[in-house]
Amino acid sequence: MKSMTLNVRTDRHTQMKDITAEVRNAVRESGVKDGLCMVFIPHTTAAVTINENADPDVVRDLNMELDKIVPWEDGYHHMEGNSAAHLKSSMVGASEQIIIEDGRLVLGTWQGIYFCEYDGPRNRKAIVKIIGE
Repeated sequence: MKSMTLNVRTDRHTQMKDITAEVRNAVRESGVKDGLCMVFIPHTTAAVTINENADPDVVRDLNMELDKIVPWEDGYHHMEGNSAAHLKSSMVGASEQIIIEDGRLVLGTWQGIYFCEYDGPRNRKAIVKIIGE
C-alpha cells in the first residue's frame, strides 16, 4: 500500500478543481500495476467527485444546481455560518475509488477527478491511497 497527500489550494468560495493529473502521478510513482486508488478528502466542507472534464460548462452547471438545492443562506442553525458547505460535502461525498490496470487509472474518455471546494478559499488536502500489486 502506498499513500500520498496532495496539497490543494482553492481560490474561490465554490470551486471544482481538476486533480486528475496529480492522482495519475501518484499512481505512476507508486509503481502499482493493478489495484485500486482511493481519493479521500479529510474535510467537512469539501468533497471529491468524478465527472466530465472536457467541457467547463459541466462544472459550472453542477455548481449552479447545487446552489439551487442548497442555498448559502437558508435559516441554518450552525453557528459558523457554513452549513450549506457541510450539506454539499455530504451530498457529493468524501471519497472516490478508481481501478488501476496496467499502471493507469481506469477512467472514461471524458472523466476527471475533481476536488470540490464549498467553503473557500482555503489550503486543503486530498489523501491518495493506492492498493495493489
